Amino acid sequence: MEQHYLTDKEIKTALSDYRRLVTAFDRQVAPDDIDGIKAAIKQHASADSVARDRFGLHPLVSALDTAVCICDSFGADRNMCLAVILSAISTDASETTLAQKWGDDIAKMVRGLDKVRTLYSRSPSVESENFRKLLLTFAEDIRVIIIMIVDRLRLMRAINHHPAEKLVHDTANEVNYLYAPLAHRLGLYAIKSELEDMSLKYSNREIYTQIAHELNQTKAKRDAYIADFIRPVKEKLEAEGLKFSIKGRTKSIYSIWNKMKKQHNTVEDIFDLFAIRIIIDCPPEREKPECWLAYSVVTDMYRPNPMRLKDWLSIPKSNGYESLHITVYGPEERWVEVQIRTRRMDTIAEKGLAAHWKYKGIKSEGSLDTWMNNVRDILEAGQHSPMELMRNFKMDVYSHEVFVFTPRGDLYKLPQGATLLDFAFNIHTRIGVQCVGGKVNGRNRKLNYKLESGDTVEILTSPQQEPSRDWLNIVVTTKARNKIRAVLKENANKSAEIGKELLQRRFKNRKLDYDEAIISKTVTRMGYKDAIAFFSAIGSDEIEINDVADTYAEILGRSSKAEDLAERISASQYVLQPKEEDEAKDDAGNDVIVIGDNIKGITYKLARCCNPIYGDDVFGFISAEGVIKIHRCDCPNASHIRQKYGYRLIRTRWSGRAGAEFAATLRVVGKDDIGIVTNITSIINKEKSVSLRGISIDSNDGLFAGVITVGISDTAALNQLIKKIQTVKGVKNVQRNK
Repeated sequence: MEQHYLTDKEIKTALSDYRRLVTAFDRQVAPDDIDGIKAAIKQHASADSVARDRFGLHPLVSALDTAVCICDSFGADRNMCLAVILSAISTDASETTLAQKWGDDIAKMVRGLDKVRTLYSRSPSVESENFRKLLLTFAEDIRVIIIMIVDRLRLMRAINHHPAEKLVHDTANEVNYLYAPLAHRLGLYAIKSELEDMSLKYSNREIYTQIAHELNQTKAKRDAYIADFIRPVKEKLEAEGLKFSIKGRTKSIYSIWNKMKKQHNTVEDIFDLFAIRIIIDCPPEREKPECWLAYSVVTDMYRPNPMRLKDWLSIPKSNGYESLHITVYGPEERWVEVQIRTRRMDTIAEKGLAAHWKYKGIKSEGSLDTWMNNVRDILEAGQHSPMELMRNFKMDVYSHEVFVFTPRGDLYKLPQGATLLDFAFNIHTRIGVQCVGGKVNGRNRKLNYKLESGDTVEILTSPQQEPSRDWLNIVVTTKARNKIRAVLKENANKSAEIGKELLQRRFKNRKLDYDEAIISKTVTRMGYKDAIAFFSAIGSDEIEINDVADTYAEILGRSSKAEDLAERISASQYVLQPKEEDEAKDDAGNDVIVIGDNIKGITYKLARCCNPIYGDDVFGFISAEGVIKIHRCDCPNASHIRQKYGYRLIRTRWSGRAGAEFAATLRVVGKDDIGIVTNITSIINKEKSVSLRGISIDSNDGLFAGVITVGISDTAALNQLIKKIQTVKGVKNVQRNK
């Protein structure tokens, strides 16, 4: 590196920056600090020579310029500014010496900045190990990140038209990949936009110049349009008694370029090229009401696009950003983005996380600390190439969370893409396991519904619900995935125990000896990987137990019949009571189901796949658990059951007289007219023998489709109810669900 003295121009610039710093600090910095820095600067400036950076810039001038930029961006911060200057002029001082004179905090930041400088002196390119060390250095202290972002801003401003084109191009790429995303994550939006614009300028000057030229050509027209848009809004806001300032702006050149690439449009075709910012002056307790009042004023005057409402007022970003963004259809059929915020919010938006710390009176934020710790863990793992690391790093800083509410107002944070099922498991494992769906903002949604920030979610559960392997494709959170796998494994083990017991019982009746070695061969012969999956398939009726016995006997070398008549279950062997949740009795308390040859008191359950009611033609099916399930003869599963398990069927009929209440589901389709649902429910409520248990309505393109669940005594009453609902004006069709 060549050595050079300070030029007259550099001395003049350094003195100007020094005076600005002294003025900015005013009484915030002790006289001893000023004297100490002044003496150190003089000593460094009077040195015979200094090592300039790879662009030929003097480190003292660069450090003072960076310190001034810090003051401009965040206000005077003693430790950060002193750390920047001392890092440039105290290159030989040890960390202990710096700590004794300036304090541990400044010494720590100087050490971090020295590491960064050392890494950059080795190579300007992003090499694997150096890049990882660079990011690890950043992760040690977040203020080092802020200093380096501001330093890169200073550098980018200084190297316009620098003769070392490749070096400028590489620096621009590095800023775009690393420093601009970091600035975004820290809420430094003004710095982020300037860094991105200059990166585009240095890496693709032709495109940058073209867009800048088009913007300059239309500036007068654009300014006139913004003035016309603002004028009536300003008058209305003043009439509401709000104190505010309002200004218009055009998107950054980099942002316009991204829009052009994505939408394949020209500058004039970018629909949200314009943006208006309304900044309200009000006390903290009036911030939200007055922002929403301004929102009401704007949307009353211009038609809003509800799909582009961004409410960071109710739920601020993790970096402290608060604002209300809406896009409205302005004059000349142009879309205009309107940002509504208070003076405090605007300061945070412009100056980022550092301003947020000042307002909150704290030193750091937990969410950001967590993020930085995650970054540190990834880097220390050291398993990524430099470009992959860069891509992952950029993706991480742009990640978003989803914030949703319970009906009671409790707030939960989930990763973007989380589903209703993720939310259920996030609340409690039991709720997740029994989840059958939910209501999002009052509307019924399925398990795979992807949640959005601001949603109010109510989880619906059923004790009969059990997880399936398909659930693993629905959830995105690790917690939900692990819980589902655990329950599936537990259920498989339980089903395997039942299956093994059933198989041993069948072997006993067929006088087959149970041999583990032969069982292993049977498992392989029937295409299963392990015994757990095999026995579980038996327990859940996925495979026919007689087929297993036949295969086992064949391997054993014995003949066996496909069906063992001696094993068929006779209804007279069971004299049990029905389960409480499926009791169906007449008014005298007698069973209304008769199974087989006039046998009562048998364990049975009404099948949920078809929900039979009194009067339906029914049949009984003996399940593997020894419970008889009652199905309608026209049940959707009847054909499969008769074909595969004909030997388990048993005659069943209704007895006694109607009196018990059964659940029946009706599907209603009709015109989406006002009052039609009220008329339907009114008819149901007037029926003495009918009770309304649930109703779900969806409307689309002038039609509605409803699913109504009622409690009813028999088929005669159900048919009568269907006829009455069909008489309601607008109803097109009423059918009982199968």
